[in-house]
Amino acid sequence: MESVRQKDTSAESALRRELHARGLRYRIQVPVLTKPRRVADVAFSGLRVAVFVDGCFWHGCPAHATWPKQNAEFWRAKIEANMARDNDTDERLRAEGWKVIRVWAHEEPKIAAGRIEHILVRRRERMHRA
Repeated sequence: MESVRQKDTSAESALRRELHARGLRYRIQVPVLTKPRRVADVAFSGLRVAVFVDGCFWHGCPAHATWPKQNAEFWRAKIEANMARDNDTDERLRAEGWKVIRVWAHEEPKIAAGRIEHILVRRRERMHRA
């Protein structure tokens, strides 16, 4: 497991390239919570939007998750703990006024970037009205 990339994965890089090509500027690997520590893969801090790019295996993608047969109890507990941590992170960030966007690693970067851009536009509009 140590050799599995936790940041700068190919899915993250592809999404960031697409966001940058659309003229969107962001920060990467941003600590959005301190206790417990949680780090957003991409953040638009001024608009309080946190983006997490989740791997299908590690985060239990409903479309692509697989349950290993070897050491099944360990892996089920590990993946379910990841999913519970993701839910906890989402709830805590929402309580602090953040918009949380979860992107699956299998998602097409152009589609995911379009979804993110749409949310950013709506948040900007709300901020200007206030």
